[in-house]
Amino acid sequence: MSATYRVAVRALCDFTARQGDLDHRFTPAPSAREGMEGHTLVASRRGEDYLAELPLSGKFEGLIVTGRADGFDPKANRLEEVKTHRGSLERMAENQRALHWAQVKVYGALLCAERALEQVTLTLVYLDIASGKETLISQEATADELQAFFAEQCQRFLAWAEQEAGHRQDRDSGLQTLRFPHAAFRPGQRELAEDVYKAASTGRCLLAQAPTGIGKTMGTLFPMLSAMPRQQLDRIAFLTMKTPGRRLALDALATLRGRRDAAEAQPLRVLELVARDKACEYPDRACHGESCPLAAGFYDRLPAARQAAVDQGWLDRDALREVALAHDVCPYYLGQELARWADVIVGDVNHWFDSHALLHGLAQANDWRTGVLVDEAHNLIERARGMYSAELDQQRFNRVRRAAPKALSRPLGRLSRQWQAVIKEAGLEEEGDPRKPAYRLLTVLPDKLVTAAQQVGAAITDHLGEHPEDASLELQELLFEALAFCRLAERFGEHSLCDLTRYGRGQAVLGLRNLIPADFLAARFNAAHSVVLFSATLNPAHYYRDLLGLQENTVWREVASPFTACQLEVRIRTDISTRFRDRDASIDPIVAAMAQQYQRKSGHYLAFFSSFAYLEAALARFREAHPEVPVFSQTRGMPEAQREEFLARFAPGGEGIGFAVLGGAFAEGIDLPGDRLIGAFIATLGLPPFNDFNEALKARLTARFGQGDDYTYRIPGMIKVVQAAGRVIRSPEDQGVVVLMDDRFAQASVRALLPRWWTLGDIHS
Repeated sequence: MSATYRVAVRALCDFTARQGDLDHRFTPAPSAREGMEGHTLVASRRGEDYLAELPLSGKFEGLIVTGRADGFDPKANRLEEVKTHRGSLERMAENQRALHWAQVKVYGALLCAERALEQVTLTLVYLDIASGKETLISQEATADELQAFFAEQCQRFLAWAEQEAGHRQDRDSGLQTLRFPHAAFRPGQRELAEDVYKAASTGRCLLAQAPTGIGKTMGTLFPMLSAMPRQQLDRIAFLTMKTPGRRLALDALATLRGRRDAAEAQPLRVLELVARDKACEYPDRACHGESCPLAAGFYDRLPAARQAAVDQGWLDRDALREVALAHDVCPYYLGQELARWADVIVGDVNHWFDSHALLHGLAQANDWRTGVLVDEAHNLIERARGMYSAELDQQRFNRVRRAAPKALSRPLGRLSRQWQAVIKEAGLEEEGDPRKPAYRLLTVLPDKLVTAAQQVGAAITDHLGEHPEDASLELQELLFEALAFCRLAERFGEHSLCDLTRYGRGQAVLGLRNLIPADFLAARFNAAHSVVLFSATLNPAHYYRDLLGLQENTVWREVASPFTACQLEVRIRTDISTRFRDRDASIDPIVAAMAQQYQRKSGHYLAFFSSFAYLEAALARFREAHPEVPVFSQTRGMPEAQREEFLARFAPGGEGIGFAVLGGAFAEGIDLPGDRLIGAFIATLGLPPFNDFNEALKARLTARFGQGDDYTYRIPGMIKVVQAAGRVIRSPEDQGVVVLMDDRFAQASVRALLPRWWTLGDIHS
């Protein structure tokens, strides 16, 4: 091959040595952290001369193969490949063991070539995470045998490598001449694009606050793609908080890429990653060949499906499914495979930031230089807190225990006793009901309960391996819940707290709540070449730097708004207090203020409240006082179909007031341009509730950053307010009004968090 192509040992063997069924019965695997700790444990048991994480590389024709062997003992002339596991090794599928042998053989070939060894002992070391027991399986191999095996694997990969090297060359060549796809930039869009390009060029993080309507999606994708060949980026990840964000990104990429049959089309592979439950064709089947027809022989049919997919290049959800089903393979796992070979991956933020993030794992394993774009980044703090939080549900546990196989009765009984002990110690034996749950913050982690949960996880894993027919949905859910909780418990510290909520007898929930995601996310930001976080609300910058763990050299930019103060009338009603103690008294003046504005100019409005109870009280009073005005309302647990009906009410030329909850489905991420929405009433500061949890959060944030009150209450609340108000002005042609109903909106500390382009007027006292 003419071009040199670099591949990691693991990626090479994943490509050449996998065969047979897709089989996830020997799972769940240890976490990445448990794996690293297991490797460290094995190395600590070896002699002083033992070489851990030994870098090795070699070349075959135009292919450079690199990797790190887990360990080599020069005295024993033994090369080790360490694999951590749970449960009995007898349950490991043969094709999984064959993959492990392939990896250690390739490392053996590289080692023999580098050290001029004539032979070497190859050893697979299987470390049981639960017991710490090692199982060693060894075989002797000559250098000639290993070289022949290495050559065979490389030969299998060469045609693909040549194709990939050619694709990379064509891709980079095409991107060198990438042109902005529209006649002109929107106001503010060029400034944003320049900042993104500079961040990618300098390998830094960028916080970009840019108003709605300037085209942030195109304004970030275009410069990152332009920087891709110049900065030798391997992959770009466009990460979103919600499905509509993915659609916007795919639309922008389709415009940038051009039609496949057009002469100027970019040779750019685009992949949309979809959640497993959305992509699964057989949700009632288990992921192995004896159950699911798309898992049977998956790896035997994968090469043809993979080739067809990369030939197609454009792989959104529908296109990926079409390719997968044409080759009788699982769409979800085909997507997981193609994440290795796509240039731009569009998916949820969890694919880079959570503890099992696919893209982060691939980037680490393959030394990718990755450009990461995070849309609606103001949500990342709360999303990340959720990623690194976990719960144990006593009610689910009790349901499983009643129907569980007898073999699990002992570990489940131990966990039951520990549940009762924790509830008793917290003083909640007689407290709590569904209407008024009892809540306690725990000062220490209940270690005995965590140990019991670990034992339950190990017992269920072992049992299901031997008796897959017992794999009920409830049992599997308990297993994953227990393992997720225990993994976070291992990293419990000042970044999190533990709490207990009791809703009644047998209905307690033990929670590990992350408070400061920075302690988990900092490494994720460091792993990327450049990360751009963008949103209409990223102010103040220090709030995001502190809580996300951004690098010290992170740049914050505010893109000037293309909107003018004359487009949006902002009024503050300082004669109204929406504090909890004043709620009842506030209803009549709120209703009067809404009616006054509606009579002044009829049309479509949104009215936002802090809770459904507050909303319902205001709605009832408004209907009573002004039956002539059309009103409609968000409801608790509103299904998607009803949410769509709610939005459909905002038709051009119509009128009426939609009542909604601040921070809910209609407070951000919806687009109602023109006269579909001409105003918003915001009857709240959006402050989180004053309770034990938030006060504990405040204390923790004060201790770490000295900004407890702002970081817990004021800033998160105002982010919601600004997002809701942002529904009104969506383009330079829009006109509208926002009425802020609370005297605290006049405070300087609160006004400092409002958009600079707003002009506050008509402050009523």
